[in-house]
Amino acid sequence: MNAVEVRELTRTYRSGAEAVRGISFTVRPGGVFGLLGTNGAGKTSTMDVVAGLASPTTGTVRVLGHDPIRERRAVRHRTGVVLQSGGLPGELTVAEAVRMWSGTMRRPRPATEAIESVDLGARLNVPIKSLSGGERRRLDLAVALLGRPDLLLLDEPTTGLDAESRRQVWTLIRALVDDGTAVLLTTHHLEEAEELSDSLAILHRGRIVAEGTLDEVVATHRAEIRWGAAAGRPPAGVLDGEAVEVSSRHVVVRTGTLQRTLVRVLCWAEDTGVVLPELRATPASLETAFLALARGEESADRELEGVR
Repeated sequence: MNAVEVRELTRTYRSGAEAVRGISFTVRPGGVFGLLGTNGAGKTSTMDVVAGLASPTTGTVRVLGHDPIRERRAVRHRTGVVLQSGGLPGELTVAEAVRMWSGTMRRPRPATEAIESVDLGARLNVPIKSLSGGERRRLDLAVALLGRPDLLLLDEPTTGLDAESRRQVWTLIRALVDDGTAVLLTTHHLEEAEELSDSLAILHRGRIVAEGTLDEVVATHRAEIRWGAAAGRPPAGVLDGEAVEVSSRHVVVRTGTLQRTLVRVLCWAEDTGVVLPELRATPASLETAFLALARGEESADRELEGVR
């Protein structure tokens, strides 16, 4: 049984705005599925439906084999949720908040274990309202872990964390996955998605525009070589078969064979005595794929609007 199954999900608000437009994906047990996208892409709207906080307009969602709203009692105790903003009372201390939440669980892990796992042991008696933003985020994660969840829903879990704290959270998530926990993750940090995701989908304006493993998504995009426009572009024949763009600032070559194409560029420059200012070669990555998809979809949207 899959941890999450989403089929043709749509979500439309009362205003008529379509936040999610017919998306489908699956989260396997013991796997991490990353849901990426620009602001307003539909990530949080999707997460709210999976978490049982909102109903789909159309389509189906199954969490651990159950409808997350109609069969909430079968799902809730097996699911940990970290939303973008926590709702713990600010007057409670860290220890009080975790003990309170622990009392709602069927088989909670020890409160001290959950607190120590997010490195808040020294802040036990500090009121939540006095914690830093990063500390509150770690407390949200500790609370989500109390019930030993089979599924962990993480909506921007490391927002506000410094680099060291972020990596500590990554280590914790990997340990949970190694123990069999499934994770649905939304994040703006592409490095985070690369580090954690077994598979991922990129959302844009409520639709999935790319999906697969990291390698599969990256493989559909090209590496990039660029240099300052003052050096000009090579003559015909040097870069036959490659996509070359020239702007007022840069010459940009997009290629599927980075090493071979870079050698051709460097040989041309060496043979002709051309200096290539700001020369940079960037292999295909999740960042280049993400940016290319965002640019491409924006252009397509503008074209459609022109037709209308």
